[in-house]
Amino acid sequence: MEKQPKITALAITLNEAEVLSAFLKSLDFVDEIIIVDSFSEDETVAIAGQFEKVTVYQRVFDNFSAQKNFAISKASNDWILFFDPDEEITAEVKAEILATLEAPKVVAYYIRRQLFFMGKKIKYSGFQTDWVIRLFRKDLGQYNGNLVHETLEVQGQTARLKTRVPHHTYKSFDDYTAKLHRYSLLQAQMLYEKKKKPNLFHFLFRPCYRFWHQYLLRLGVLDGKEGFILAYINAFSVFKRYVNLWLLYRKIN
Repeated sequence: MEKQPKITALAITLNEAEVLSAFLKSLDFVDEIIIVDSFSEDETVAIAGQFEKVTVYQRVFDNFSAQKNFAISKASNDWILFFDPDEEITAEVKAEILATLEAPKVVAYYIRRQLFFMGKKIKYSGFQTDWVIRLFRKDLGQYNGNLVHETLEVQGQTARLKTRVPHHTYKSFDDYTAKLHRYSLLQAQMLYEKKKKPNLFHFLFRPCYRFWHQYLLRLGVLDGKEGFILAYINAFSVFKRYVNLWLLYRKIN
């Protein structure tokens, strides 16, 4: 039997003090942890420094792809584990990762996330198919350059792990809406760089479509009031995307 490869865990952080300690403790099975921090204003860096395996780099945030690719460049080992601090690495997830790496058959593995929002497990609302690559070969994976909603592009075959990862993205209502606001700014920047110009269609139709698509077509109605709130604030973030795009053109002109 071949020796199990060493693992580097990566994470990018901004004011993650509330969840970081538990997150780093759950990574006790990896050989190295790299944190790329965007100059947090809370105790994130101090907490990370308490863990022996952790190396912290601070880098001014420009976009998610650049931040994550920088983290990959700092990894010493061939296999990368790239979770977000608000994703819970359970004992079951850990066991499946270690078993998989005893004899890896592909170059990257998807894992399915289970969203928790306002304390409730969200079963629908479009999140029932939330698959993301979280385990991959360092030399065969890079993020695609998107400023936000970046995806990992890999050279080779992929597979899916069976265990779901709890995703606790909700800290407070204000925190969640602020996160969507940051995303809308980056999405507007991407559209601006593509020379897309907003019009009345974008302001009226796109947010309405997002709401009804998430709430009805993706069965958010079955998630109760939390499903309605999720659909509403995500629709509003689409509206803000095009407002921000319009403001970019006004700023230039």
